[in-house]
Amino acid sequence: MRLGILALASLLLQACATPAPAPVDPATLLLDAAFQARPVPAKPDIFALSESMQRYLSTDIAKTLRQRGKLRGLVAALHDRGELKLEYESTRTRTAAEAFDARAGNCLSLTIMTAALARALDLRVTFRQVYTADEWTRNDDLVFRGGHVNVLLEPSAEEQRETLDRILAVIIDFLPGEFLQHQRWREISEETVLAMYMNNRAAETMVLGDLDEAYWWARGALRIDPMYLDSFNTLGVIYSRHGNRAQAEQVFRHVLAREPENVASLGNLAGLMERAGRLAEARALLDRLARVQPVPPFHFFDRGMAALKRRDYAAARDDFRRELDRNVDFHEAHYALAVAYLQLGDRRAAQEHLEMAVATSTNRRAQDRYLSKKAWLRARSAD
Repeated sequence: MRLGILALASLLLQACATPAPAPVDPATLLLDAAFQARPVPAKPDIFALSESMQRYLSTDIAKTLRQRGKLRGLVAALHDRGELKLEYESTRTRTAAEAFDARAGNCLSLTIMTAALARALDLRVTFRQVYTADEWTRNDDLVFRGGHVNVLLEPSAEEQRETLDRILAVIIDFLPGEFLQHQRWREISEETVLAMYMNNRAAETMVLGDLDEAYWWARGALRIDPMYLDSFNTLGVIYSRHGNRAQAEQVFRHVLAREPENVASLGNLAGLMERAGRLAEARALLDRLARVQPVPPFHFFDRGMAALKRRDYAAARDDFRRELDRNVDFHEAHYALAVAYLQLGDRRAAQEHLEMAVATSTNRRAQDRYLSKKAWLRARSAD
């Protein structure tokens, strides 16, 4: 998730974004002595198969694999909700085994799980970073820009020789199928996927307040793939929140030296300079950021929430619509727009956007909340 700019104390995080063009020795930016040790593996085995995964392949779908072939059989199992019943769920990035047991995960978790199952069947796996429109989420003073990955599966050379099947490769993606027709993507390495996983875990543990564990996850990410800039930005955020401002500045400037228009580090460094009283430097950075990103994330959403607070429901409606024009899958904006429509007396539109809030929600807690509001509105409409 990539970052935008927030005011004052806000800090920005990234994951699933573009690696930098040149590596750097991460040891020069690390500060191990400032953080308590945590049992974070240097290179977690995120693709390891659990016993239940092995049993799934050898028993549960063995007949399907024999009848359809390994590639077609696995694809059928992944897309048949009667088999795995996978759900998109974004609260925690999971390993292959964890995603399989939970039957849920974000795009990275489900891609890791798919790759692990495919490799166990001797299928060839290619990881792909997909370029998508900006999708922003927020947790208190942390802003996240969602990235996206998927996986290309191909039969082994031996299986290709033994079958007349014309299917040479299949993209497994956990977004709607029509999205595949317009994807821009590039191949990424397994090391980058592992760095993405560790960077996500760093962000997730930071949200929970454990800066020590977050540091060791970010440290592992940039050691595994020094070309993946997102983990450096995350490390800078950790340093900033931990009070290591000089090190945070060094890390953010390292990112900007390699990617001058990196909105995450521009925004984070500007905030750091402002808090340090270096206002001229902060203004210069904000001017650079404004040229790259004229409208910051959540601008129209925040304006809409202010309009709701002052009971200007027409203005709120218009601002939430504009936010959704930028980020159609922002479930909180759909819910807020439903509230505005309800206050304006348009129950049908309110119902439609409550349904969209349910469909686009990325965790079960939010989905349950929207479902309860949807049921309440349906009951009111029936009166």
